[in-house]
Amino acid sequence: MAKTEKRRKTTRLPKAISLAIKAAEDKKAMELVVLDLRKASGFTDFFLICSGANNRQIRAIADGITEALAGELGEKPAHVEGYERSEWILLDYFDFIVHVFAPETRAFYGLERLWGNAETVHGGTPEPQAE
Repeated sequence: MAKTEKRRKTTRLPKAISLAIKAAEDKKAMELVVLDLRKASGFTDFFLICSGANNRQIRAIADGITEALAGELGEKPAHVEGYERSEWILLDYFDFIVHVFAPETRAFYGLERLWGNAETVHGGTPEPQAE
């Protein structure tokens, strides 16, 4: 029997998330996934999770998302964490949270696994495995 994939829900994403996805893709973000947390969490609606190859790219992805949302929608993150170390940058926009990871940090924390009950509504590249 073939291994079943997690079912993807067809969800129209808010404009801010669509802009964030495009900005991340423009900066060559890897393994981009959006999780719908509305049924699983009370503190945010979506997670946008992606990876960058190195600290410079991780900062560039976070900067690109921040600039795109500020420029197009006038939205700025309410809270930013991890920018200096750039192993995991978190941008909190209340309705959604952006997580930009170094691959090894993403594998270690495993947000896709931790929030396994959430629907994947964009992307779906398998979560990197910790070695």
